[in-house]
Amino acid sequence: MTKIKLCGLSRPCDIEAVNALRPDYIGFVFAEKSRRFVSPRNAAQLKRLLSPSIQAVGVFVQEEPEKIAALAREDLFDIIQLHGKESEAYLAKLRTLTQKPILQAFRIDTPEDVIAAERSSADYILLDSGTGGTGTTFDWRLLQTFQRPYFLAGGLTIENAAAAVRQLHPYGVDVSSGIETDGQKDPQKMAAFVCAVRKAGTI
Repeated sequence: MTKIKLCGLSRPCDIEAVNALRPDYIGFVFAEKSRRFVSPRNAAQLKRLLSPSIQAVGVFVQEEPEKIAALAREDLFDIIQLHGKESEAYLAKLRTLTQKPILQAFRIDTPEDVIAAERSSADYILLDSGTGGTGTTFDWRLLQTFQRPYFLAGGLTIENAAAAVRQLHPYGVDVSSGIETDGQKDPQKMAAFVCAVRKAGTI
């Protein structure tokens, strides 16, 4: 069954919705320039409300490894997501500071981007269409020979999620803007997205 990650949660009502839907992962965005940014204090409050069966992912963009490790020790998240252009040296340093699994995101524009993603030493990889939360897809044909399990992101919606699962068979799907209305998470869209992915995974 395709894993589901609902990203960019920031309110207690968002957590209430996901606790009912039981996706595999949710995401807290710690990048201050993002409109979905949550402070460590807010993330701690939300994490306490989150069902233990759902793993929380902390999303960072070009953050200092020491800061990520410090937040990891506060148990604000279970997995670290890197959404900048972090190098292999960066990953190696981060691993010396924390044992949390690492999910590395890659913007996919060219075949070279696909190769770079396949070579990453991260525990998980995510393939996206931009800097995250853009609501646009990339050319899925670039993944025709891709061999590594991955999270698919970038422009996923209720309308195209099922096709993505059936066509690409990703390890997981990651959605943010596709489950929002007026910039806020929409419980009805969240439920419809989860339903579409799960139904497609059983066909």
